[in-house]
Amino acid sequence: MVIAPLLGPAMALALGSALGDLDLFRKAFRTLLLGVALASGLSLALGFFLPVDPSGLAPRTRPGLEDVAVALAAGVAGALGFTTGAPAALVGVMVAVALLPPLTAAGLLSGAGYPEKAFGAVLLFAVNVASVNLAGVATFLLQRVRPRTFWEAERAARASRTALLLWGLSLALLAGLLYLAQRVLPGF
Repeated sequence: MVIAPLLGPAMALALGSALGDLDLFRKAFRTLLLGVALASGLSLALGFFLPVDPSGLAPRTRPGLEDVAVALAAGVAGALGFTTGAPAALVGVMVAVALLPPLTAAGLLSGAGYPEKAFGAVLLFAVNVASVNLAGVATFLLQRVRPRTFWEAERAARASRTALLLWGLSLALLAGLLYLAQRVLPGF
């Protein structure tokens, strides 16, 4: 957890968006997908073979709107850590809190046969990914992280606007789903 294996790809995805660097964006996206697949697969197998107590994972199965604030803060911390050289372990832990634990909880709960509880963890993970990337792109823009050449500036501006719009819409939809799940699903 201290190493935060999803920190690099998440911040590279946001940085690629802020710079309009499609190659960086693609590599980061592939790496993030690989990390998600690996963490999901391992935790699913562990959940299948080991006893899992869902009550121990309850904080990751009942996400709330306050979790959006935590994930946004983690995205800002990750971007600031990247641009200011803050200690990697501190930033890594902040971003790990937002990404890896709900993903692992979802796999463990799915493997152990608790799909309804795993849904909450998957929803939390999706909200966190959208929040971390939205905050990361916004932080890079506020810090005026730009391409080195002026001819790449317009492409970067378009990519940044698109990323902010897509991550913002994704977060709004996921937050709406989260709010709806809290109102409709008993025990969520």
